[in-house]
Amino acid sequence: MTTEERAYWVAFNHIRGVGYARVQRMIKAFGNLQSAWEASRSGLTAAGLDERTTEVIVSGRSQIDPELLLDRCVQRRIRVLIWEDADYPVRLKELPAPPPVLYLKGTLREADNLSAAVVGTRKATTYGREVTRIFASALASSCVTVVSGMARGIDAEAHTAALERHGRTLAVFGCGVDVDYPPEHAHLARRIEESGALLSDYPPGTPPDAVNFPPRNRIIAGLSMATLVVEAGEESGALLTASYAADYGRDVFAVPGSVLGESSRGCNRLIASGAQVAASPEEFLSALDLNRTGPSIQMRMAIPESPVEAKILNALSSEPTHIDLLKTKVGLPVEEVSGALAMMELKGMVRPVGGMQYIALRTVYSGETRD
Repeated sequence: MTTEERAYWVAFNHIRGVGYARVQRMIKAFGNLQSAWEASRSGLTAAGLDERTTEVIVSGRSQIDPELLLDRCVQRRIRVLIWEDADYPVRLKELPAPPPVLYLKGTLREADNLSAAVVGTRKATTYGREVTRIFASALASSCVTVVSGMARGIDAEAHTAALERHGRTLAVFGCGVDVDYPPEHAHLARRIEESGALLSDYPPGTPPDAVNFPPRNRIIAGLSMATLVVEAGEESGALLTASYAADYGRDVFAVPGSVLGESSRGCNRLIASGAQVAASPEEFLSALDLNRTGPSIQMRMAIPESPVEAKILNALSSEPTHIDLLKTKVGLPVEEVSGALAMMELKGMVRPVGGMQYIALRTVYSGETRD
């Protein structure tokens, strides 16, 4: 697609009410959106657009310069993805009505197709925050991209925990990706941009508005192979994300909470309605059945960078091993084993579980090292 044609996708995205169905209708009638943009009022009506939509388009295009809009995106380092692009997120393409345009800051990778949404209330309790960090850390350590909505509370904890485990995370905005909202998350947004991506189907500069966030949740659910609700009240927007996920045929999980806790009522209701119980990170990861996703997982497994790392990984398993036993297994001084473990933890290859014990987070083939 030419840059000129892409500009018209952006232009139509700036006209409220022109979404998936109307874009499809115009492409079918005119062949491309540039021709649709230049069409007469009668031509738009003949293409099947209702009078109100036709009026909005005619009025809007008199005030919009498509090339200028696209230039502004370039100047702000915002990438424009449309559903015809090869690197448009695969899982979003599977939806009945994927967003025609996505705005992106950061990078998307093929590895992000293996992703899970972690969402919940803005009014998170200490329990909710801790559980979020445990689950998001486990996902990141297992090469699963963490998707959330950048909101206060559970969302922010999920993004932060993934970053701390050197994992990838995607934040979906209910405003423009160039708008820092909430303001106190500006630094977090920059970190995510460096180690993942900020995404929105709202044009750059769009301010946060309460009506924007429920539709935003469909993208969070759509990007993810499963949605985990950690903590949610009965009116939490996280329940809408779970509803979208269920509609898309994606797995929905919920963390059980106290029957006395207001912030757990939504999760408990989800479980009562058929959501899968996420009682521990191990059970959650097992239920995701990562091995079923095919060879892409093996391609992204950690490769030891030295014979020492290879020995240590081959000696570890998912069961805790004390460092004294580990040094005996690998036949190396405890100082060398300790130093290697520290580096491997940073790489997300191993994890300490307390009491000087470690587990392996990723499997490798015996004897394989990176040159």
